Amino acid sequence: MNKKTIKDVDWQGKKALVRVDFNVPLSDGQITDDARIRAALPTIQYLLDYGAAVILMSHLGRPKEGPDPKFSMKVTADHLATLISAPVHFVGATTGPEAEAAAAALAPGQVLVLENTRFDKRETKNNPDMSAELARLGEVYVNDAFGSAHRAHASTEGVAHHLPAVAGFLMEKELAYLGGALENPKSPFVAILGGAKISDKIGVISNLLAKVDAILIGGGMANTFLAAQGYNMGKSLVEADALETAKALMAKGGDLIQLPVDLVIADRFAGDAASKVVSVSEVPAEWMALDIGPATIAHYSNRLSGAKTVVWNGPMGVFEMPNFARGTVAIAEMLAGLSGATTIIGGGDSAAAIRQAGLENKISHVSTGGGASLEFLEGIELPGVAALNDKE
Repeated sequence: MNKKTIKDVDWQGKKALVRVDFNVPLSDGQITDDARIRAALPTIQYLLDYGAAVILMSHLGRPKEGPDPKFSMKVTADHLATLISAPVHFVGATTGPEAEAAAAALAPGQVLVLENTRFDKRETKNNPDMSAELARLGEVYVNDAFGSAHRAHASTEGVAHHLPAVAGFLMEKELAYLGGALENPKSPFVAILGGAKISDKIGVISNLLAKVDAILIGGGMANTFLAAQGYNMGKSLVEADALETAKALMAKGGDLIQLPVDLVIADRFAGDAASKVVSVSEVPAEWMALDIGPATIAHYSNRLSGAKTVVWNGPMGVFEMPNFARGTVAIAEMLAGLSGATTIIGGGDSAAAIRQAGLENKISHVSTGGGASLEFLEGIELPGVAALNDKE
């Protein structure tokens, strides 16, 4: 990674304006998974230890009509205060006089959390006035929000044009692992792709075909590939408008693209549905595929054996339902058991599955950015990364 990081700055007495990704899941106003907040702690603590006053900004949820109390960043500020020993303040504004006053009053060794950046509709439009207003709050901009780096927003890209702009430790780690996998992977290099739709991953598959030794396909997207091969998929999720794309990818990829040989099917989309294992050629008209089957698990295990680099993005089935989670859990266990391999989980549902299985500590890197990691694997330059200062 040829970008400057927080280690390239003398922080003593400076105000660090830090874009973090505190877009955490909430239930009844409570944080249900604080992984993204914890992922930012090394950067926050380093800045505090080296004499900075730390101003944090993030979005939370998708507020539709401006400010919405249920998406206030105060809940994340309160939670952060339980994770670090420094004083954590909150201000109910993102820019303007109230935010500027709070930032000006912030002493070295203290943290200020700004209100949700998306409460200001200018954020997602990358409005230059908002970018300039944010820049008035700090002296150096730090982007540690890899999960939002694929968005050209005021707080992720625009503000970087007004201040010296460097990467935080999480951003640096994400780029090192994902960049290493794409630019200099140890072979055999295996990609595992799941999730619902081929259309979300066309670019990723195309980009990876030139780099990998195998792509193992699962999840709903496998149904579309199988349908493109002529199999009757019953009531399974199939992207009819992506069938020609699937055929083209298989023609291009040949044996590199590996598909399920059996499936766990159900008579309806429900956790307690009747289910059975069938070969891919035996899906009844009224049934649907919801997971990969045991023969596919064994086949994929064989392909993963001896792999030195593995990238996984997307579950193998409807892992939220225990009866249809076996394929996803099996893949997670395979990756956790690989010795001498660099294993990378590309955020989103795959990261949730790894955490659910309690195997996060046995994976080399679990990305905090689902969409961002996908675009990175596709070979797209991320606006939030491109805007950071290059090393000289």
